[in-house]
Amino acid sequence: MTELIFVTNNSHKLKEIRNLADKRIKILSLGDIGYEQDIPETADTLEGNSSLKSWFIFNLYRKNCFADDTGLEVEALNGRPGVYSARFAGVEQNPDKNIEKLLKELEGIPNRKARFRTVISLIIDGREILFEGIVKGQILLEKHGDQGFGYDPVFMPDGFDKSFAEMNLEEKNLISHRAKAIDALIHYLKSV
Repeated sequence: MTELIFVTNNSHKLKEIRNLADKRIKILSLGDIGYEQDIPETADTLEGNSSLKSWFIFNLYRKNCFADDTGLEVEALNGRPGVYSARFAGVEQNPDKNIEKLLKELEGIPNRKARFRTVISLIIDGREILFEGIVKGQILLEKHGDQGFGYDPVFMPDGFDKSFAEMNLEEKNLISHRAKAIDALIHYLKSV
C-alpha cells in the first residue's frame, strides 16, 4: 500500500480526499505525522502555494506527500478571489464573510460565470508533479444548502440546478475540481 501525506489541516478536504482515494493509497494527515502548525501560503499563485506546502513537508520528513491549493476564479472580478479565496474578506479566513464580500462585489453584475480550480503538487522521491482540476459554473445570488464548505453554498456547477452545498459528498465528488485533480494524481500513481 502506498502511503502519502496530505499536507492540510482542513478536515473537510481530508474527508473529500480520503473518499476519493484508491484503496491502495493510504492518505495520512498532518495530524497523523504529528505536525500541527499551519504552513504559510505566501505564493501569489495556486501552483506556488501547493508547491510551497508539499516541499515544506517533504524537506522536513523526507516522505512522499502532496498538497493542494484551490481558488474560486470569478470572470467579472478578473479572476478574483483566486489564490486569495480563503482570505478574501480577511486573514481570519471566515467563509461566511468571504461569501458576503463576494456577493456584495457582484451586486448588479449579470455575468456570474466562475470556476473552481485546484492545483495539486505531488512530491515522490524528491520529484514534483503538478495536477489540475477545474469545474465551471455560476455564482448564485444567495446561499443554497448546508453541505460542503467555503464558497459551496453560492457555486452552482454548469449542467446542474443546485449548488455544491446542496449535493452530498458522493455527488460533489463526481464532478468537483478537487476530484478531477485527485483523479489525475491517482491515474499517475497507478502508471508508475
